[in-house]
Amino acid sequence: MAFLETSSPKIPLQDGNSNAYRFDYPEIYVLILTVILLAIHFNFSPTSMALVVIVCLPSLMLLIYNYRRQTSFWTSNIVIILLSAVIGSIQFCPIISLSLAALIGLRVILSSPENHLKLIAVSVVTVIVFYYVSVTLSSAQIDCHEGLITPVILLASMLVILCHFRQVYHDYINYEARAQQAVGRLNTMVSVINKLTRFVPLQVWEPIVKSDSPVNVDNKRAKLTIMFSDIVGFTELSESLSADNLADILNTYMHCMTLIANKHGAVLDKFIGDGMVCFFGEPNSRGPRQDALDCVAMAIDMRREMRTLRQKWRLLGFEGLYIRIGITTGYCHVGNFGSNSRLSYTLIGKEANLASRLEAVAGKGQIFISDSTYDYISHDYDCEYAGAFQLKGFDNKINAWQVLDPDENKGQLSKWVDHTLPGFNLHLNFRDMQDNDYQDIRNRLNLALARIEQEEQTVALEMIEANKQENNLYK
Repeated sequence: MAFLETSSPKIPLQDGNSNAYRFDYPEIYVLILTVILLAIHFNFSPTSMALVVIVCLPSLMLLIYNYRRQTSFWTSNIVIILLSAVIGSIQFCPIISLSLAALIGLRVILSSPENHLKLIAVSVVTVIVFYYVSVTLSSAQIDCHEGLITPVILLASMLVILCHFRQVYHDYINYEARAQQAVGRLNTMVSVINKLTRFVPLQVWEPIVKSDSPVNVDNKRAKLTIMFSDIVGFTELSESLSADNLADILNTYMHCMTLIANKHGAVLDKFIGDGMVCFFGEPNSRGPRQDALDCVAMAIDMRREMRTLRQKWRLLGFEGLYIRIGITTGYCHVGNFGSNSRLSYTLIGKEANLASRLEAVAGKGQIFISDSTYDYISHDYDCEYAGAFQLKGFDNKINAWQVLDPDENKGQLSKWVDHTLPGFNLHLNFRDMQDNDYQDIRNRLNLALARIEQEEQTVALEMIEANKQENNLYK
């Protein structure tokens, strides 16, 4: 029992020191026990004593050197050589040889897979060499079947195997517990990262997460197409609405605009009250012209989406909410601004101010672009000259162009129908209609027409009745 206690000391549960107080080569005790018993069995013959010296000296050195150290290929190699030397020296005594061979197999299994063949080859060569040495030194065949040597060595080998099994099982339990903790920490980190990414543009956090690239204060000069937008009259509306209704309108608006910005690949820089700032060109530019086209396409989609939102808000009693947008193209500094403890990915420059000023002079539902953006998109979108404006912060007047809706000149082919009168709101968005919606829409329009005809007849009858009463009064 003393052997078992020595060969399987307690393993601490701490992650960092799980192997600090254990010895991973209990086979050495079996080796020392085997050669001593063999020496006693053969009455301390010169051959048996030579085997004691050959085995015990390296074994004692391994005991001293390898205590509190990790297992290694060379240490495992020496242990297997010593075990194989004993097997060859006793000329393959069946029980003892099988016992020691089981320890060799166990050591091979516990080693790295790439070392298995090397260790097996070393074991085979050592067994053969020491077998021929033993046969040469001993003319008669060694008899090791008598006495207690065979059962003692077999028992010791079984205890070592059980000891290894206990260590492996204990390690497995510890690793499983640490794996569960790691999975929990990983899930927490993923959850936190998913939440934090909502505060950072996709184009910024995605490369950091994928490549684990360093993040420093760093920015560069690049050609960008910048868009500023806000809701016309939102400040006045906020004075007449409750905070709950105001927050609901603003969150709905920002949610829809963010989806459109993500669809077109824009970098959503920031929200400013009821406004938002987006830009194209960094970090994933498709070329200045395509960036400008993408930005204008996004702005048009935002204006169209605002029609749908405006219709919903009208039903809730909120009238007259329109978007206005300013766009320009030019060179700005873009990147990480701030300090090593707090960074913000944004842009600064005169062109950003120009986009803000163009947005401020735009009217309800208008998209104003500068000359630089107009030069890139004029061949793809219809625009009309809006005039020259003296903008704050600019010495010269700035020409502005209004981007027209692509459906505006299509007449009957337009994908939008939007008409409002007192008591009448008609909003048709053919882009969002499904094939199975047309019949339902037709039925509702027919029902509305029938109600209009009924109401018109009622009004006509009331007018006739009123005229009769008026004529009777004159009579």
